[in-house]
Amino acid sequence: MLLISKSLLLFRLIYCASSIPPVIRVGAIFPKQPVKYNSELAFRYAIHRLNDDKSLLPETIVDYEVEYVSHLDSFETVRKVCNLLRVGVQAVFSPTDSVLAAHIHSICDALDIPNIGRSAHDFSINVYPSKKYVNQAFIDVIRYLNWTRFGILHEREYGIIDLHQIARSVQAEVHMRQVSRGSYLSVLNDFKNKEIHNVIIDTSSDGISILLKNILQQQMNEYKYHYFFTSFDLETYDMEDFKYNFVNITSFRLVDIGDVAVKQILKDIKNYGHHIYQSPDFSQHSRKSFSFESEPALMYDSVFVFAMGLQTLEQSHILDIYNVTCDEEIPWNGGLSLINYLNAVEWKGLTGPIQFKEGQRIQFKLDLIKLKQHSIVKVGEWTPHGHLNITDPSMFFDSGSMNVTLVVITILETPYVMMHYGKNFTGNERFYGFCVDILETISHEVGFGYILDLVPDRKYGAKDPESGEWNGMVAQLMQYKADLAVGSMTITYARESVIDFTKPFMNLGISILFKVPTSEPTRLFSFMNPLAIEIWIYVLMAYFLVSICIYLVGKLSPIEWKYINPCDLNNITIGNQFTLSDSFWFTIGTLMQQSPDIYPRAISTRIISSIWGFFSLIIVASYTANLAAFLTTERMINPIENAEDLASQTEISYGTLDSGSTMTFFRDSMIETYKKMWRSMDNKKPSAFTTTYEDGIRRVNQGNYAYLMESTMLDYIVQRDCNLTQIGGLLDTKGYGIATPKGSPWRDKISLAILELQEKGEIQMLYDKWWKNTDETCTRKSPSKQSKANALGLESIGGVFVVLFAGIIVAVAVALFEFWFNFRYNYKAKPLSFSNSLPPDARIVLETNERTYLQPKRCFWIEIFEELRYASWCLNKPKRPELNRVCSKCKITSKPII
Repeated sequence: MLLISKSLLLFRLIYCASSIPPVIRVGAIFPKQPVKYNSELAFRYAIHRLNDDKSLLPETIVDYEVEYVSHLDSFETVRKVCNLLRVGVQAVFSPTDSVLAAHIHSICDALDIPNIGRSAHDFSINVYPSKKYVNQAFIDVIRYLNWTRFGILHEREYGIIDLHQIARSVQAEVHMRQVSRGSYLSVLNDFKNKEIHNVIIDTSSDGISILLKNILQQQMNEYKYHYFFTSFDLETYDMEDFKYNFVNITSFRLVDIGDVAVKQILKDIKNYGHHIYQSPDFSQHSRKSFSFESEPALMYDSVFVFAMGLQTLEQSHILDIYNVTCDEEIPWNGGLSLINYLNAVEWKGLTGPIQFKEGQRIQFKLDLIKLKQHSIVKVGEWTPHGHLNITDPSMFFDSGSMNVTLVVITILETPYVMMHYGKNFTGNERFYGFCVDILETISHEVGFGYILDLVPDRKYGAKDPESGEWNGMVAQLMQYKADLAVGSMTITYARESVIDFTKPFMNLGISILFKVPTSEPTRLFSFMNPLAIEIWIYVLMAYFLVSICIYLVGKLSPIEWKYINPCDLNNITIGNQFTLSDSFWFTIGTLMQQSPDIYPRAISTRIISSIWGFFSLIIVASYTANLAAFLTTERMINPIENAEDLASQTEISYGTLDSGSTMTFFRDSMIETYKKMWRSMDNKKPSAFTTTYEDGIRRVNQGNYAYLMESTMLDYIVQRDCNLTQIGGLLDTKGYGIATPKGSPWRDKISLAILELQEKGEIQMLYDKWWKNTDETCTRKSPSKQSKANALGLESIGGVFVVLFAGIIVAVAVALFEFWFNFRYNYKAKPLSFSNSLPPDARIVLETNERTYLQPKRCFWIEIFEELRYASWCLNKPKRPELNRVCSKCKITSKPII
């Protein structure tokens, strides 16, 4: 008794010195009759190592109790949890089964007992990565792979990811199928018939093994298929049958089995398992080889998280042990403190860095792994803060190392793809051309072989607006009957929505192919072409107008009248040099740059002469300059200049290639001009469309037909046929690309190869080789001789007519002023004596037979009228008697001259 008392005293002293009891009891629940004992073995080994290594809890021993429950037996689960609480456990480690975990949590939550497992509640610590972050990891990979159409296989009672969140977060066509072990085959067959090649598999571990066998049975293990498993234990499955078929299999993993520390722990667990399997406690279990999965690793980490929480609590808090029972339902007072310290644990375990927030694990690392030919390799990693980081992109997009032979379809089109028809050419040797050279270069860069063949219906691919079905090369790619489509295939929105394109290797646009217009025939009066016909008419009218104006102004101006034989007093007459015929001669002489013998003396006539001379200078200079252009320019008759001219006429028919991108452009265009052109072509179907470019070129050569085609092909044709030419500029801008099926792993790698070839200039050299070969191109006339010289119109030289008419008006006004001035001062009615001192031209009072003639008072407008009437009566008389100007009312006086 004395010895027992001393022992109890010593125990009490030790307990008081420590803040936690010397023995901590925990409980764990595992399924009955398990196929594998990995999780239980990891749990037992973790407790064993914790007690063996005193670095964490030097004064405490962790004891454990294990209970086994049947799958989906909730009543038995509750009873077993109550049994564990009855023996005094301070924490319960629950299984990964979500249904059983919910029942375990309900009891632990009511009694404030920490529950460590996969639950996400108040008194739970979930060592499994948070589902929110796991979902984001899968979404990031789907976006990186650019999946636009994929399927999801999931089981009802199992699910790592939130399917609906993934479907909402990615812009893709998602097909979800709930499966069971008996329906795997039918669902896979359905996906195969629908050409769904990207599949996410969210099933249990046992279901994955069955599913892999069904994939082999359906022959869905080709390189075009990509399977993304949600399981973190892909490395534990037998992938031997998938390694050499180039199928894409991707997954995440929690445990890096290549880590040195992980390998050592794995070795220790195997040795420990070998030891306990021989013990009586496990005599009923069959011995199986241990495979280190994520569940055992999570269980191992859970034990050490619990131990680290106890260690932290020991430093600042006293843990009171109290046995709780399900009958009394009295919560444990120390449970809240323990759960808070467990939430504060930060550690790096077998599953990577561990950190919690409100019971959820927010710090971890997922390794992205992918099946290679000989093994499964790491290609990247995902963390909640850094997200996806791909360390080996070539595993997704570089298939060159696979030594794969691709099926490539094409269409014959000069010079892109042409064909040898000799018997000596077989296989790929039958084809040659620009696109064949590019394909050969890219195949060496990327690293693949190919089988080149023609598309059966000889069409590029267009969508039927009524049925919605595609034809041509697009249909072949959509049905995965080909891996690549190479040729002069235009990248369009409609095609890009159903297939993928690489970066364009050539940029182009739509233009008009037309026959070179014929030269205008030479005419006898071609010298009149420099001026428009209306200009010739206006010049002729101006000639008549100016001639008559000079004649009338010359008659009105007194300065233009002069005495003829002033010394002959018996016949005193005055003359005017501007007769009607002389006026016309003076005008034409000035126009023809001659020196007429008539020189105007009055200001009014000189103004008209000067203006007419300026007008003549402009007309003659313009005619001479434009005549030189006409003599050195070959004028062409071109009925159309652009697409607007083509759409506004009906004499010239036009069309394009059937089921091509050009036809689609006009069919879908919203521009009124192109819509009008499409209506015209659609009404003339099928004659407006051609099956090949050669047919369209032949029709253009026949004349009266314009062919709408891509500018690169048009450039090739016009450089070899000088009878054809390009009309107008480009109607749009687009590019040629290599087409692949949706989600093809070849697209990005081929795009990189195309960009590299463009930067090196190799594509430009190939273009010069096939387009500008001097042995095949024709020699055209100088472009300067093909330009058209236009006749000068009224808008060009109409201003000179305005100047001419203004000069005429000013000259008439000056003539009237001169006439008025002469009338006012020289013909005033007053007697003047004859004086020899006055010059003969200045005498207005004449002496005859000792009589003096006096002029009567006359009206200015009557004087003008008389002058104009005389000019109209005697249109061509150079002179008239001076006395004719005296009317019948003149008075004769015998007043002597003083």
